[in-house]
Amino acid sequence: MSIDIATSGPAASARPTAHTPRPHDDAPDTAARFARMAELPDGPERDALRDELVTAWLPMAHRIAGRFRDRGESLEDLRQVAALGLVKAVDRYDPSRGAFESYAVPTITGEVKRHFRDRMWALRVPRRVQELRNKVRLARRDLTQNPGTPEPSVADIAAHTGLTEEEVATGLEALDSFSTLSLDAEVSSDDDGYSLADTLGETDASFDTVIDRESAKEGLRHLPERERAILYMRFFEDMTQSRIADRLGISQMHVSRLISRSCARVRDEALGRAAKDTRSA
Repeated sequence: MSIDIATSGPAASARPTAHTPRPHDDAPDTAARFARMAELPDGPERDALRDELVTAWLPMAHRIAGRFRDRGESLEDLRQVAALGLVKAVDRYDPSRGAFESYAVPTITGEVKRHFRDRMWALRVPRRVQELRNKVRLARRDLTQNPGTPEPSVADIAAHTGLTEEEVATGLEALDSFSTLSLDAEVSSDDDGYSLADTLGETDASFDTVIDRESAKEGLRHLPERERAILYMRFFEDMTQSRIADRLGISQMHVSRLISRSCARVRDEALGRAAKDTRSA
């Protein structure tokens, strides 16, 4: 049977009681070790002391990581990120600037937040938009705390946050950018439902035809009337060279030469105009 003999005297009075304020259990007293590390040059002794400090403060890093659970990232990964932030804090801490905890907590928290900002977004959005998203998300939570409260409007969120309605709208759009839907996701619940992929458009080859026609218009205007008529009969009325020759009273060979010469002229003019526009730009 063990007996606690320290029940009276100065030692007992110095022990914390249930009513004595105390720091977090994961905030050890390491001031002396940090001061010692600051005096040591680079080498095995300093590295060993650094490892001791990281190990001593690791529970605090894990506690901070736990604040960000249930946000789409596993707790183990969050603890790894927080541990990295702790290592940075230990390496950069200056004992003359105050308590280590006051420096380490924002350093570790910032590292975890950067992880969410840089690694967890399905779509890359500017930092300003991410901040708007967070403000809007917190405002919606605050405004819907009471059961039965209707979904707040853009104006309600703007009034609550001090943002403009345009900024609130941007934040609401960013709420959907954190994660994405699969292209196989069902959009309709009907029996003949369709997936998200079914709503996506496809490249229309006719656009190339429109561009070619617009490019050729100017060159066609500069052709003699007979050559324009020959091109129209050949490419728009789908007439053979022999039929065109019979209609105009010329040889089929002459029609062939006129078509080739007219097409080359229109093409050269279109390409020359495009090159000129490129140089001007």
